[in-house]
Amino acid sequence: MQNNKSLEPLNAASQFVEKYFSYCQAALLAGSVVRGEATTTSDLDIVIFDKEVKNSYRESFVEFEWPIEVFVHNLTSYKKYLTMDYERAIPSLQKMLVEGMVIKDDGIVEPIKKHAQKILENGPQQWSLQTMDTKRYFITDVLDDFIGCTKIHEELFIVNRLAELVSEFILRANGKWVGTSKWVFRLLKAHDEQLAFQFFEAFNLYYETKDKTQIIVFVDNVLEPYGGRLFEGFSMGKAIR
Repeated sequence: MQNNKSLEPLNAASQFVEKYFSYCQAALLAGSVVRGEATTTSDLDIVIFDKEVKNSYRESFVEFEWPIEVFVHNLTSYKKYLTMDYERAIPSLQKMLVEGMVIKDDGIVEPIKKHAQKILENGPQQWSLQTMDTKRYFITDVLDDFIGCTKIHEELFIVNRLAELVSEFILRANGKWVGTSKWVFRLLKAHDEQLAFQFFEAFNLYYETKDKTQIIVFVDNVLEPYGGRLFEGFSMGKAIR
Protein backbone atom coordinates (compact mmCIF):
# COMPACT_ATOMS: atom_id res chain seq x y z
CA MET A 1 0.00 0.00 0.00
CA GLN A 2 1.49 3.33 -1.06
CA ASN A 3 0.29 6.62 0.37
CA ASN A 4 1.23 10.24 -0.03
CA LYS A 5 1.76 10.93 3.66
CA SER A 6 1.83 14.57 4.65
CA LEU A 7 1.49 13.86 8.37
CA GLU A 8 4.68 13.00 10.23
CA PRO A 9 4.59 9.50 11.81
CA LEU A 10 4.53 10.66 15.45
CA ASN A 11 1.85 13.25 14.70
CA ALA A 12 -0.31 10.70 12.88
CA ALA A 13 0.21 8.12 15.64
CA SER A 14 -0.70 10.63 18.34
CA GLN A 15 -3.93 11.59 16.58
CA PHE A 16 -4.77 7.94 16.04
CA VAL A 17 -4.30 7.07 19.72
CA GLU A 18 -6.39 10.04 20.77
CA LYS A 19 -9.20 8.97 18.43
CA TYR A 20 -9.31 5.25 19.18
CA PHE A 21 -7.49 4.64 22.48
CA SER A 22 -7.83 7.88 24.43
CA TYR A 23 -8.38 5.99 27.70
CA CYS A 24 -5.35 3.69 27.39
CA GLN A 25 -2.60 3.71 30.00
CA ALA A 26 0.25 3.87 27.49
CA ALA A 27 1.01 3.90 23.77
CA LEU A 28 4.29 3.49 21.90
CA LEU A 29 5.18 4.09 18.26
CA ALA A 30 7.62 1.45 16.99
CA GLY A 31 8.80 -0.10 13.73
CA SER A 32 10.71 1.18 10.74
CA VAL A 33 9.61 4.81 11.09
CA VAL A 34 11.27 4.96 14.51
CA ARG A 35 14.46 3.27 13.30
CA GLY A 36 14.76 5.65 10.33
CA GLU A 37 14.26 2.78 7.87
CA ALA A 38 10.81 3.64 6.52
CA THR A 39 9.96 3.05 2.86
CA THR A 40 7.00 4.17 0.75
CA THR A 41 5.06 1.11 1.92
CA SER A 42 5.91 1.31 5.62
CA ASP A 43 3.13 1.38 8.17
CA LEU A 44 2.91 2.64 11.74
CA ASP A 45 3.31 0.00 14.44
CA ILE A 46 1.64 1.12 17.66
CA VAL A 47 1.69 -0.79 20.94
CA ILE A 48 -1.23 -0.02 23.21
CA PHE A 49 -1.58 -0.83 26.91
CA ASP A 50 -5.19 -0.74 28.13
CA LYS A 51 -6.12 -2.29 31.49
CA GLU A 52 -9.74 -2.67 30.36
CA VAL A 53 -8.88 -5.02 27.49
CA LYS A 54 -9.58 -8.67 28.35
CA ASN A 55 -7.34 -10.27 25.73
CA SER A 56 -4.43 -9.12 23.61
CA TYR A 57 -5.23 -8.53 19.95
CA ARG A 58 -3.86 -7.07 16.75
CA GLU A 59 -5.80 -4.88 14.33
CA SER A 60 -5.10 -2.95 11.13
CA PHE A 61 -6.39 0.48 10.11
CA VAL A 62 -5.86 3.11 7.45
CA GLU A 63 -6.12 6.45 9.21
CA PHE A 64 -4.48 9.87 9.02
CA GLU A 65 -2.91 8.99 5.65
CA TRP A 66 -1.10 5.96 7.09
CA PRO A 67 -1.62 2.20 7.22
CA ILE A 68 -1.54 1.45 10.94
CA GLU A 69 -1.14 -1.78 12.88
CA VAL A 70 -1.98 -1.79 16.57
CA PHE A 71 -0.87 -4.39 19.10
CA VAL A 72 -3.18 -4.09 22.06
CA HIS A 73 -2.37 -5.56 25.48
CA ASN A 74 -3.61 -5.25 29.02
CA LEU A 75 -1.13 -4.75 31.84
CA THR A 76 -0.42 -8.47 32.26
CA SER A 77 -1.14 -10.14 28.91
CA TYR A 78 1.90 -8.65 27.23
CA LYS A 79 4.11 -10.78 29.48
CA LYS A 80 2.70 -13.92 27.83
CA TYR A 81 3.80 -12.58 24.44
CA LEU A 82 7.25 -11.72 25.76
CA THR A 83 7.56 -15.33 26.91
CA MET A 84 6.35 -16.73 23.58
CA ASP A 85 8.74 -14.50 21.65
CA TYR A 86 11.59 -15.59 23.92
CA GLU A 87 10.80 -19.27 23.42
CA ARG A 88 10.77 -18.97 19.62
CA ALA A 89 13.86 -16.70 19.75
CA ILE A 90 12.12 -14.00 17.68
CA PRO A 91 11.83 -11.00 20.04
CA SER A 92 9.27 -9.01 18.09
CA LEU A 93 7.44 -7.44 21.03
CA GLN A 94 10.65 -6.91 22.97
CA LYS A 95 12.07 -4.85 20.10
CA MET A 96 8.92 -2.79 19.72
CA LEU A 97 8.88 -2.00 23.43
CA VAL A 98 12.57 -1.09 23.62
CA GLU A 99 12.67 1.04 20.48
CA GLY A 100 9.20 2.51 20.90
CA MET A 101 8.69 6.27 21.11
CA VAL A 102 6.28 7.20 23.88
CA ILE A 103 3.00 8.66 22.66
CA LYS A 104 1.22 8.38 25.99
CA ASP A 105 2.33 7.15 29.42
CA ASP A 106 0.49 7.03 32.74
CA GLY A 107 3.71 6.00 34.47
CA ILE A 108 3.95 2.36 33.38
CA VAL A 109 6.31 2.47 30.41
CA GLU A 110 9.72 2.62 32.11
CA PRO A 111 9.54 -0.75 33.93
CA ILE A 112 8.04 -2.41 30.84
CA LYS A 113 10.88 -1.11 28.68
CA LYS A 114 13.48 -2.24 31.24
CA HIS A 115 11.97 -5.74 31.33
CA ALA A 116 12.07 -6.02 27.53
CA GLN A 117 15.61 -4.61 27.36
CA LYS A 118 16.86 -7.18 29.87
CA ILE A 119 15.43 -10.04 27.78
CA LEU A 120 17.09 -8.69 24.63
CA GLU A 121 20.45 -8.27 26.33
CA ASN A 122 20.41 -11.76 27.84
CA GLY A 123 19.72 -13.33 24.44
CA PRO A 124 17.75 -16.47 23.59
CA GLN A 125 18.03 -19.81 25.34
CA GLN A 126 21.16 -21.67 24.27
CA TRP A 127 20.68 -24.71 22.06
CA SER A 128 21.58 -28.02 23.66
CA LEU A 129 23.99 -30.42 21.94
CA GLN A 130 21.01 -32.62 21.14
CA THR A 131 19.23 -29.72 19.45
CA MET A 132 22.38 -28.87 17.50
CA ASP A 133 22.60 -32.46 16.25
CA THR A 134 18.91 -32.46 15.29
CA LYS A 135 19.34 -29.24 13.33
CA ARG A 136 22.46 -30.59 11.60
CA TYR A 137 20.53 -33.70 10.62
CA PHE A 138 17.65 -31.73 9.06
CA ILE A 139 20.05 -29.42 7.22
CA THR A 140 21.88 -32.48 5.89
CA ASP A 141 18.61 -34.02 4.78
CA VAL A 142 17.52 -30.92 2.87
CA LEU A 143 21.01 -30.38 1.44
CA ASP A 144 20.98 -33.96 0.08
CA ASP A 145 17.57 -33.30 -1.50
CA PHE A 146 18.97 -30.13 -3.05
CA ILE A 147 22.06 -31.86 -4.43
CA GLY A 148 20.06 -34.72 -5.93
CA CYS A 149 17.08 -32.79 -7.24
CA THR A 150 16.68 -32.62 -11.03
CA LYS A 151 13.30 -30.85 -11.17
CA ILE A 152 13.64 -27.08 -11.04
CA HIS A 153 10.07 -26.60 -9.82
CA GLU A 154 10.81 -28.70 -6.73
CA GLU A 155 14.36 -27.39 -6.37
CA LEU A 156 13.15 -23.82 -5.83
CA PHE A 157 11.26 -24.79 -2.69
CA ILE A 158 14.09 -27.01 -1.45
CA VAL A 159 16.65 -24.23 -1.70
CA ASN A 160 14.34 -21.76 0.04
CA ARG A 161 13.92 -24.21 2.92
CA LEU A 162 17.66 -24.75 3.04
CA ALA A 163 18.25 -21.00 3.35
CA GLU A 164 15.83 -20.83 6.29
CA LEU A 165 17.43 -23.73 8.13
CA VAL A 166 21.01 -22.56 7.59
CA SER A 167 20.33 -18.95 8.61
CA GLU A 168 18.60 -20.17 11.77
CA PHE A 169 21.52 -22.50 12.54
CA ILE A 170 24.14 -19.76 12.14
CA LEU A 171 22.33 -17.40 14.48
CA ARG A 172 21.12 -19.84 17.14
CA ALA A 173 24.41 -21.77 17.28
CA ASN A 174 26.05 -18.45 18.12
CA GLY A 175 23.51 -17.47 20.75
CA LYS A 176 21.77 -14.85 18.62
CA TRP A 177 18.13 -13.97 18.13
CA VAL A 178 16.51 -14.96 14.84
CA GLY A 179 13.97 -13.27 12.62
CA THR A 180 11.88 -13.63 9.49
CA SER A 181 11.73 -11.94 6.09
CA LYS A 182 14.02 -8.90 5.81
CA TRP A 183 15.26 -9.45 9.35
CA VAL A 184 17.13 -12.62 8.43
CA PHE A 185 19.85 -10.81 6.49
CA ARG A 186 19.92 -7.90 8.96
CA LEU A 187 20.59 -10.26 11.85
CA LEU A 188 23.17 -12.26 9.91
CA LYS A 189 24.95 -9.05 9.00
CA ALA A 190 24.90 -7.83 12.60
CA HIS A 191 26.41 -11.15 13.69
CA ASP A 192 29.08 -11.46 10.98
CA GLU A 193 28.99 -9.14 7.99
CA GLN A 194 31.45 -11.17 5.90
CA LEU A 195 29.54 -14.38 6.51
CA ALA A 196 26.24 -12.66 5.68
CA PHE A 197 27.51 -11.60 2.27
CA GLN A 198 28.97 -15.05 1.63
CA PHE A 199 25.50 -16.39 2.34
CA PHE A 200 23.95 -13.89 -0.06
CA GLU A 201 26.48 -14.53 -2.82
CA ALA A 202 26.07 -18.31 -2.65
CA PHE A 203 22.31 -18.26 -2.88
CA ASN A 204 22.18 -15.35 -5.32
CA LEU A 205 24.52 -17.23 -7.68
CA TYR A 206 22.14 -20.18 -7.61
CA TYR A 207 19.08 -17.99 -8.30
CA GLU A 208 20.86 -16.36 -11.24
CA THR A 209 22.61 -19.38 -12.79
CA LYS A 210 21.21 -22.51 -11.03
CA ASP A 211 24.79 -23.41 -10.07
CA LYS A 212 24.56 -25.31 -6.77
CA THR A 213 28.27 -25.53 -6.02
CA GLN A 214 28.69 -22.38 -3.93
CA ILE A 215 25.68 -23.18 -1.74
CA ILE A 216 26.98 -26.69 -1.05
CA VAL A 217 30.41 -25.34 -0.08
CA PHE A 218 28.88 -22.62 2.09
CA VAL A 219 26.61 -25.02 3.99
CA ASP A 220 29.47 -27.45 4.58
CA ASN A 221 31.62 -24.61 5.92
CA VAL A 222 28.84 -23.57 8.30
CA LEU A 223 28.39 -27.11 9.64
CA GLU A 224 32.08 -28.06 9.80
CA PRO A 225 32.88 -26.49 13.22
CA TYR A 226 29.96 -28.41 14.73
CA GLY A 227 30.83 -31.82 13.26
CA GLY A 228 29.74 -31.39 9.65
CA ARG A 229 26.84 -33.14 7.98
CA LEU A 230 24.98 -35.64 10.12
CA PHE A 231 23.11 -38.73 8.94
CA GLU A 232 24.60 -42.03 10.02
CA GLY A 233 23.97 -42.73 13.69
CA PHE A 234 21.41 -39.99 14.19
CA SER A 235 18.44 -41.03 16.32
CA MET A 236 15.47 -39.13 17.73
CA GLY A 237 12.76 -40.38 20.04
CA LYS A 238 14.16 -43.91 20.40
CA ALA A 239 13.17 -45.58 23.64
CA ILE A 240 16.05 -46.80 25.83
CA ARG A 241 15.60 -50.40 27.02
